[in-house]
Amino acid sequence: MNKVRIITDSASDISVEAEKNYNIFMVPFPVVLGDKSYISRVDFDNEGFYKLMAENDDIPKTSQITVFQFDEIFKQQFDEGYTDVIFVSINSKGSSTYENAVRAKDEFFEEHPECKGAFNIYVHDGIGYNGYYGYPVEVAAKMALEGKTAEEINSYLSSELPKRRIYFGIYLLKYAAKSGRIPSAAALVGDALGVKPIMKIWDNEIVTAAKCRGEKKLISKIVEMTINDMEPGSEYQVVYGNDESVRDELVAKLTEAIGYGPVEYFQIGAAVAANAGPKVAGTIFNVKKELMK
Repeated sequence: MNKVRIITDSASDISVEAEKNYNIFMVPFPVVLGDKSYISRVDFDNEGFYKLMAENDDIPKTSQITVFQFDEIFKQQFDEGYTDVIFVSINSKGSSTYENAVRAKDEFFEEHPECKGAFNIYVHDGIGYNGYYGYPVEVAAKMALEGKTAEEINSYLSSELPKRRIYFGIYLLKYAAKSGRIPSAAALVGDALGVKPIMKIWDNEIVTAAKCRGEKKLISKIVEMTINDMEPGSEYQVVYGNDESVRDELVAKLTEAIGYGPVEYFQIGAAVAANAGPKVAGTIFNVKKELMK
């Protein structure tokens, strides 16, 4: 009988509760802040990381997950009796983690010939960050618990992941500027003029989709852009950081405009906050069919 395990990394920002409830194997990212190294979700929770950011002027840096780590993880799953593992990775253009997972998969059976014929490894590019792939991972994990086959789960992920989009507003530009997500010069001008960008995550890219003068217009603009691009009647999720008031404002306006609320919330963890800053708010959804390439 097949036994499927879903694996993802901590940039998916799946909650600890969902991780446990759906039997998801979480691979945490290493984080360097100042002169200290940490393991996300192990050495701190989200609130603990926000506190570290507030106490330190340095910009946090994350490291990739290595081929060696993946080899150990895959072997552990085999030893625990799993016949199929499905790993969904952080955006392949934002980290070498995806490439390392693919390499580990390709080399695994040379290192562990005893696993041939009894074990399968599948690797998916999550294409984005946070709930962009975190939510499909949760759905995939539920499917595994329901006894769905690896083929069925892989088919769902291959179909679902390319449909997803995120719009999120950045409130503190220094993190995005220093991480390279937006040009430093633009960040400095934005700070001076009170301009706040709305970023779009789509098709492995992060681009500036819109700019708002001041914070007050940010939420309304995100709602407008979401309604324009979201598949009508489909479910959506909300991403947020250390400020629940902007999350609640966004949810209230989305619910009023769309007619129903989000199915889930994803609070950004270390891997995302290191690049976007701790204060963000945004939407995650499936785009209209006509916007698909």
